Formats: sequence, structure tokens, C-alpha cells
Amino acid sequence: CLTFQLACCCGTAACSLCCKCCPKIKQSTSTRFMYALYFILVTIICCVMMSTTVANEMKTHIPFYKQMCKGIQAGETCEKLVGYSAVYKVCFGMACFFFLFFLFTIKINSSKSCRAYIHNGFWLVKLIVLAAMCSGAFFIPDQDTFLNAWRYVGATGGFLFIVIQLILLVEFAHKWNKNWTAGANHKQVWNGLLALATLILYSIAVAALVLMALFYTRAEGCMYNKVLIGVNGGLCLFVSLVAISPCVQNRQPHSGLLQSGVISCYVMYLTFSALFSKPPETVLDENNRNITICVPEFSQGLHRDENLVTGLGTTILFGCILYSCLTSTTRASSEALRGMYVTAETEVARCCFCCAPDGDADAEEHIEKRGGQTVVYDEKKGTVYSYAYFHFVFFLASLYVMMTVTHWFHYESAQIEKFFTATWSIFWIKMASCWVCICLYLWTLIAPLCCPTREFSV
Repeated sequence: CLTFQLACCCGTAACSLCCKCCPKIKQSTSTRFMYALYFILVTIICCVMMSTTVANEMKTHIPFYKQMCKGIQAGETCEKLVGYSAVYKVCFGMACFFFLFFLFTIKINSSKSCRAYIHNGFWLVKLIVLAAMCSGAFFIPDQDTFLNAWRYVGATGGFLFIVIQLILLVEFAHKWNKNWTAGANHKQVWNGLLALATLILYSIAVAALVLMALFYTRAEGCMYNKVLIGVNGGLCLFVSLVAISPCVQNRQPHSGLLQSGVISCYVMYLTFSALFSKPPETVLDENNRNITICVPEFSQGLHRDENLVTGLGTTILFGCILYSCLTSTTRASSEALRGMYVTAETEVARCCFCCAPDGDADAEEHIEKRGGQTVVYDEKKGTVYSYAYFHFVFFLASLYVMMTVTHWFHYESAQIEKFFTATWSIFWIKMASCWVCICLYLWTLIAPLCCPTREFSV
């Protein structure tokens, strides 16, 4: 029986091995879940490799530790399996895995093709291939050249992953406004909901701006904080005025304050996150002692229990990364990145506008039970999502995880226990993300004015 179940892992029905009490699951969902599981597994391994605590515990509690390290040629104390260089190599293997599948699944339109069967199954074989790729990276010759080159590839891919999330955020804001505006043409209640949502968003943004000005600035010093808070607050006001300006309204009637409210809230969040990640400033007090300034007093107590903060914070961060991957790999997201949007005439206003109203209607067409969990084969008529785009996003996410775990450009002193240590590289990356978000949204507003002969739809 065990042999039969292991054999099923190589097929297309791995999730049917679950117990019958589990709810039914779509085939497309189960496939994405399995790839996400591989991604989580490698991410956990990377976090372990960056932990000095785990390395010391292994030395203490594992018998014949030195002999084992020498046997696998990882150094006398397995120093080749820890630190940023080991994470770079493991993430190189995972990135290659997803990139090869990206090339392999280009232009798959039917789930009945041979390539689609490979994408949706053979999980045990894929796990072996992934492990082989991650292990094989440790045997790449000329490690120094490889690490130097791969570092720049990782930075480029990681920042591109951030840009994709920002594009989808801007698209989300436009989609939200367009959907509820379509409902306002039939029922006035949608106008009230639009006004309420806009008021809440701007209230949050203004409150965040005021709190940051109170807690992250002081009368003397804190020039960086003052300038950045003022600049980002001014940019939010600027894009809000542009969104409701007559010239933009003439070309884009659906443009409004709701979108700029969403962007303003996100910009305030990025500003706070950047200020939290900025190395603290110190000055001498009357007794010639160094004191930290430009940070709230309560934030200094957040790091007392480093293990708890690191574990909880790391879990939340990578949960957000995984959520970003899965939400940005839907067909709607891939079409949005290519500039394909639903026309206003076909919009149906609803509170949960992100979900299709009748998305499960065709999914019930073919259901099979194989002695375990019920599997809904929802891709009989075609693929539900773009396979190639799905793997490309996970390829970029692999690079983003690599750079995040190793503190981006402060990799030499990186440790998972110091995951929330403030560094200038993380600070400027978050500030750059903030400004890129503003520029992307501003471009969606002024693009029809700059190129009047082209047709834009957002």
C-alpha cells in the first residue's frame, strides 16, 4: 500500500492521497499548492543556513559532527553549508528549477498536452530534481566569481519582483474604483461606499504621516527623517491633485481619489517600514553618553526577545511573500501586466470585486474520487492560469528570498537572528520601492496625456 501511494506521488493526483474528510480541491489549486510547498521547504532551509544558533546546536548535539562534515566535503565544521554563500547556492538551484519550468511551459493553452501533464504531476521526480539542483550548486567551480555575478542577478530579480507587486497594487486600485464606479451608475449606495472607503484611506494615510512626524523627528537633528516624511507626504498630495485634475478627468473619467488613497496608504506604510529599518542616529548627552535619537522609545523594547521577534517576524514576512506569489500568478494578474483589462461595460459591481462571480460554475464539470480527497478537474476546457508566468514569478521570488535573507548588500555580516537589524541597504530599497510606486501610479494618470493617439484602459 505504501509503495502504491509513493508511486501516486509521481502522477497527477498527489492531493488525492489526502484523507476523505478533507474538502474538495481543484486540480489547478493543488498544483500551485505543491509548488508553493517546495518553495517553503527551500526557504526554511535557507533560514536554517543563516542561523548561527542552529549551527552551534548541531555541533553540540550531533555525534561525529566533524567526521560527517569532512565526509561530505563541507569543511571541518560544515562552514560551507552555512552563511550567505550557502544561501546563494541553494537559491541558485531553486531559481534554476523554476526558470527551467518557465521555459518548458511557455505557450501551454491546454491541460491535456504532454507538457501540461508534467507541470501538474511527477512530484516525487520534481522534488529529486530540485534537491539535485540545490546540491549541485555547491560544486560550481570558481565560487568567488559565481557569487559575485549571482549577487547582481539576485538584486535585479529581487527588485523586479518588487516592481511586479507594485504594478499589481496600482492595477488593484484602478480595478477597485472602476468596479464600484460601474455600480454607482445603477445604485447610489455605491457612491456612498466609494466616499466612505476614500475617507477611511485618507484618514489612515494622514494619521500615519502625523504619527511618523511625532515619533521619528525632533526639533534638532533627524534631517533624513524630516526630509523623507515631508517628500513622501508631498508626493501623496501631488498625485491626489493630479488624479482629480480636469485634464486627467477628461481623458480618464474613472480616475479618482480612491486610487490615490490606496497608493497614499501604501506609501505611508513603506515610509514607516523604511524609517524602522534605518540605522539609528546617536548623539552625546550632558554626561557624554551615546543616546539614540529619531526613533520612538517603545520601538527599542521590541527587540528584547530576539528569538521571538525574529521567528514571528520571519514567518509573517515569508507568508506575505508566498501570498504575493500566489495572488500575482493568476490569469487576471498576468493579463493586467500585459495591459489587458475588462471593459467598463462588462463590470459587475460587488464588494468582493477581486473574485469572479461565477468562477466555480464550470469547475464542477468533472469531479473524480480516487479513494481519498475529492479532486475537481477544472482545466478540462483550458488552463486556468498561465503556467509560464506562474513559474517566472516564483523564479523572481526565489531571488527576492535570497536577497532578503542575506540582508541584500550587507551579506557578509548577515544572520537570521539579526534579521531585523537596521541597515542602509534595506532602508534605501524600501524608499526606492516607495518612489517607484508613486511613479507607476503617476504614469497611469499622465500616459493618456503624453500619448493622446494611443488607447489606454485602466
